[in-house]
Amino acid sequence: MPKKTKSIKATDIKAGKAWLKKVSGYQYPVDTIERKKRFLIVCEGQTEELYFKSFPVLTAVINPVHQGCSKSQLVACAKAYTEDESYDEVWCVFDMDYKPGHKKQFEDFNNAIKSAIDAGYKCAYSNDAFELWFVLHYQFLDQEQERTFYFSTLSEYWQINYEKHGKARAFAQSIYNRLLNDVKANQQDAINNASKLFESQKDKVYHLQNPVTTVFLLVETLNSHLRK
Repeated sequence: MPKKTKSIKATDIKAGKAWLKKVSGYQYPVDTIERKKRFLIVCEGQTEELYFKSFPVLTAVINPVHQGCSKSQLVACAKAYTEDESYDEVWCVFDMDYKPGHKKQFEDFNNAIKSAIDAGYKCAYSNDAFELWFVLHYQFLDQEQERTFYFSTLSEYWQINYEKHGKARAFAQSIYNRLLNDVKANQQDAINNASKLFESQKDKVYHLQNPVTTVFLLVETLNSHLRK
C-alpha cells in the first residue's frame, strides 16, 4: 500500500512543528525555470529571414518569418502573426531599396518605420539595402550608395555573382556562418560601424539617413541569447 501522507493542521502551523519546516521548504523545480523570451522577426525579404534563422539562439525563442509583405504592409503582417501567439518583442526588418522614378517611396519608407514604432514594435531598417550590414563586416563606408554597389562589393568578397546567386535560398542560409568563419569579416566591427553611421545621422528624416542600418540593434539583442 502507498505510504500515507500526514495532513497539515492549522494548529501545527501555529505551533511551528519541526516536521512542518521540511514541507514548507520544498519547491517544485518548475518554480525555478525562467520562461524563455519570445521574438517575432517579420522580414520583408527571404535573405533577412534565413540570416536570422541561422543565429544559434539558446535562451530565447525566435520566429523569423517572410511572407512577401512590402514595407508599407509589414506592420499589418506583424499584427496578424500576433493574433494567435504572444511575443515579448516584435521586430520589423526592411530596407529602402531605392527605385528611380517610383513616386512616394521615401514617404512609404518613413511611414513604415513610424507605423512600426507606433504599434510598439522595433525596427531594423536599412538604407539603401540590407546587404549594407554584410559589407560593414569587412569595411566602414559613409558614402551614399544604392543596392547595386553592395551587391558588387559582396561579389568581390565572396567570389560569386551576388545579384544572380546570392539571393538563392541555399546561399542565403549560409551567410551567417560564412561571415562568422571568414577571417576578413568581423561581426563586432560591423556592429561598431553600423552604430557609428546611425549615431551620425539619427536626427535626420529616415529616408535621408544613407548609408544606415539599424540591424545591429537586433543582432546585439539576439547575441545576448546565443548558445555559449
